[in-house]
Order: sequence, then C-alpha cells, then structure tokens
Amino acid sequence: MVNPEFEIRPSVLVGDTADISLQRTLTVLRNEGLNPTVAVEYFSNNNGVFSGIKEVKLLLAKILPEVGVEVWAIDEGEKMEKGETILRIKAPYSSFGLYDTAICGTLSSSSNWATAASNCVEVAKDIPIICTGSKYVHPLVSSGLDYSSIVGGCLASSTILGSRLSGLTPSGDMPHSLPLLFGDTSKAMQAFDKHIPVDVPRIALIDTFKDETEESIAVATLLRERLRGVRLDTPSERGGVTPQLVKETRLRLDHAGFKHVEIFVSGGINPDRIVEFVDNDAPVNTFTVGSYIANYTDINFHSEIHEIDGRPVAKRGKLPGINENPKLGQIM
Repeated sequence: MVNPEFEIRPSVLVGDTADISLQRTLTVLRNEGLNPTVAVEYFSNNNGVFSGIKEVKLLLAKILPEVGVEVWAIDEGEKMEKGETILRIKAPYSSFGLYDTAICGTLSSSSNWATAASNCVEVAKDIPIICTGSKYVHPLVSSGLDYSSIVGGCLASSTILGSRLSGLTPSGDMPHSLPLLFGDTSKAMQAFDKHIPVDVPRIALIDTFKDETEESIAVATLLRERLRGVRLDTPSERGGVTPQLVKETRLRLDHAGFKHVEIFVSGGINPDRIVEFVDNDAPVNTFTVGSYIANYTDINFHSEIHEIDGRPVAKRGKLPGINENPKLGQIM
C-alpha cells in the first residue's frame, strides 16, 4: 500500500477537537511550570486489526519536538490482542497530551473499520469484498473508512479520496437512481456504456423494475462481451438476495450464453450472510459491504501513563512501568 497523504485539519492541531479536560490539564501544568517526560501506552479493549497508525504518525510529526522523543508501534494491518500495547509515545507531556483524544479516536475508528472488513474477508474465503460504507458515515471521515477497509483486506472501496489514500481505483457501478431516471434498466445501461470511459467495468444493477434474472439477460443481450457483471441488491421487502436467487441468475445467464458475466451481491451484507452464501455454494463473484463495516464499534482505544521522568507509575489497578511487546517497532 502507498503512503497515504492524510489531512490533519487545523482544528485538530489547535486542540479544538480535544476533550476540554486535556486543555485544562495543560493550563494547570503550564502555570505550575511542570512538563515531565512521560511514556504513554495505548491499547485496545478487544482483539482486532490495527489501523490508523500512519495517520497518527503524521499528526505526531507535526506536534512532537525534533529531539528527545521515542514512538513505538505495531504495524498497520497487524492483528492485535485485547490489552496489548500497540503504541507507546515517550516525550514531554505538554507536547502531545492535548492530542490524546485525537489519537484514541483515530485508532478506534480506523481499527473498527479494518476489523469489520477483515471479519468479512475471512469468512468470504477467496471471494473479493468491496467496501461501500461511505454513505453511513460523516463525509469528513469517509476517506479514512475506505482506507481502513483496504487495510482490513477489502479489494477496493467506493470513494475517490479514500481510494486515493490506498493507491487504488474507486469501485462502483450505478445507483438505483440511474435506471429510475431513465425508466428502464437497459436504457440506463446503454447510456452508461455510451458516456462512461471504457476502462470502467460495466456492471449493471438489475433489480429496479423487473425480475432479476430477466433484467440480467436483457442487459447482457444489450452489451454482450462489454458487460462485466450484474449486481443483485434485492430489497428486504422482497426477501433480499438469497443463495437460490444467485444460483438461478447464474444458471439463466449461462444458458443464454453469458458465462463471462459475473455476479455481484449487495444489500445488508455482513459475515453471517456471507457464510450463508458460501455454505450454500452460491456462485458469487464479489460481495459489496457497507453498513456492517461503517457501523462496527467493538474496538475502543485507551491510554495510560506508565512512566514519568524514567520512574515507573500507574493508576490503581494497573502495573507500573513499561509493558514490553516484541511486536513494537520504533517509528519515530
């Protein structure tokens, strides 16, 4: 993966996104003339896939002094265990204490998205997963969602900026609005084929007006070899996409001479549903997953001071001193 060019917004750098308690702590320390060197360790409350460290590193490069600091972390995309130290920052407290909110938030959100993507990829076996979760998060974080989904193993993501962070081409076909506006799926696909660059795969959404198999044959007959695939997105009101529907669509396409046409499945896809398709040998070529990845919330990051000016410390209930982890590597 390329080195992503994350944007660290001015509001983060000036501390406007920090918990106010951190602002007040810095005020007290500054007025008391205190600024000890501390070792702060970050850890997760759950097992998962680690993501967000490249963005955090960019933030730290902007705020930490050039000398007298050490930053250690596990690698982006590495599996992490509950309570394991995955990031350690050793620096004067006032240089980075204000940014604890941003660091924990970045790691929490990013690792949630990466973990959710990994959960889908793991059960899908060799079937690719595309992340389409951007519509379920605020637009200012959608690129981070897409980037972390790639860290978690997704083949591609849907937004331009998120794909750019990952060095990939965004993936997507058409929304329901396009055939609705044309009043006919085949007419919409014909216009798509006419106006969209040839390097964009032709994938038709085929559940808008008619039976899925009927629309599949219609667009395949229209585009023939130019059609890459069809996407099944049957709404829950009509029973959703089922393994049997995928099998029927595959069979009818094959019988009509369109064995090259792939089948994409979307609509409320999560690990349990993926397992259902896999266990029933449904011939799915690609799953697209949105809300499950976007809304995953099992990962929360926390931080603790474990050393002050070289002296081991800890709050009650925790062991004082550095928690060694052989997976940590120095990144700054």
